[in-house]
Amino acid sequence: MTPVQAEALPPILGGRDVVAQAPTGSGKTAAFGLGVLHAIDPEAVRTQALVLCPTRELADQVGKQLRRLATGIPNLKLSVLCGGIPLGPQLASLGHAPHVVVGTPGRIQELARKKALRLDGVRVLVLDEADRMLDMGFEAQLRDIVKRVPKDRQALLFSATFPDPIRTLANEMLRDPVEVSVEGGEVPAAIEQRFFEVEHARKAPLVAALLLRHRPESCVVFCNTRRDVSELADSLTHYGFTALALHGDLDQREREEVLVRFANRSCNVLVASDVAARGLDVEDIGAVVNHELPSDVDTYLHRIGRTGRAGRAGLALSLCTPREMPRAVAIEQQQGRPLRWERVEPLSVKPGRVPQPAMATLRIDAGRGDKLRPGDIVGALTGEAGLAKDAIGKIDVYDTRSYVAIARASAAQALARLRAGRIKGRKFRVNPLG
Repeated sequence: MTPVQAEALPPILGGRDVVAQAPTGSGKTAAFGLGVLHAIDPEAVRTQALVLCPTRELADQVGKQLRRLATGIPNLKLSVLCGGIPLGPQLASLGHAPHVVVGTPGRIQELARKKALRLDGVRVLVLDEADRMLDMGFEAQLRDIVKRVPKDRQALLFSATFPDPIRTLANEMLRDPVEVSVEGGEVPAAIEQRFFEVEHARKAPLVAALLLRHRPESCVVFCNTRRDVSELADSLTHYGFTALALHGDLDQREREEVLVRFANRSCNVLVASDVAARGLDVEDIGAVVNHELPSDVDTYLHRIGRTGRAGRAGLALSLCTPREMPRAVAIEQQQGRPLRWERVEPLSVKPGRVPQPAMATLRIDAGRGDKLRPGDIVGALTGEAGLAKDAIGKIDVYDTRSYVAIARASAAQALARLRAGRIKGRKFRVNPLG
């Protein structure tokens, strides 16, 4: 078990309320997921557990993990209910009440108000990434939902950071909770941290210089504002990097496609804000870059914790202007050792010097609604398209669209053959992304 599982599971299985500070990637979903499934009576056809998440992507991720954990429970129904997608199919799906609901606060509140989703049978309520739900303005929805569930339900609150608003929320919504913290201000030894004092105007070329110096296969660059996210992504694209922006102004489809491309290695630099990056389910991120230091140490630790997972080596590179120096001092004080400061100079970025991602992504305008499966796409690519299996990467199938990663050198051939041929006996529109 991971530390959060070892500390949180006993009180969770014992029926206690729990408030836990645990970063993404710590194994917290299994911790609360086992507690949720332990409390379910599959023969009782009513909603017995509700898991609230800040974003659709995190809700999808949690839903998938809970389904895997519930493999041995017959006839268990789990529904993921989020905004950004049509309401009609969700209303239809609630004709037969799911045992477990995972969703975002806005959509859950809407369905509850329409009396399509009944919450009076909820035994376990989970608030996952509670700090980001507050950051995104969901406090009113959370309070309304909590009023709709029974007062004697078990409540589990998980948060990567623990600012005062979270403590207030926990005090009001939980009953004598057991407190669990697995962060403790420590950074895994596998993560190498380096700091660079810079002038603000030179940050973009210096980020490019660091990416060229270290050449990580995948990298997340964190910015504090949406404007910085967009401007830095544009600058890195100008330098020749395959960089994509992830921030709150993207619509659901744009966000999905950014995440798909980063996860399947057809984009090697993701520039993101903290809120947008929650729910980012990507293994083996080679490096994290802080374009600007965050205002609190917990957020810094959460950011850099995305690299160096599962014992792998990780790299955290942080740019710091003189104005940000107090933030660096706070990080140093919490870690109890001097920070490693280095110099970096802008490099002349010449054509061909910038590393390109190994894969490219093709979008197929067909998905689960067309009965399309990953195996059908593989069959079309290795059959009529004539690709070797090792040229095919990650495949993501959604309701109306599918995405397939192809080795960059074979992408043009795959696109041409798929456009000329058929998938599962039918012709579908196929386009490259990017």
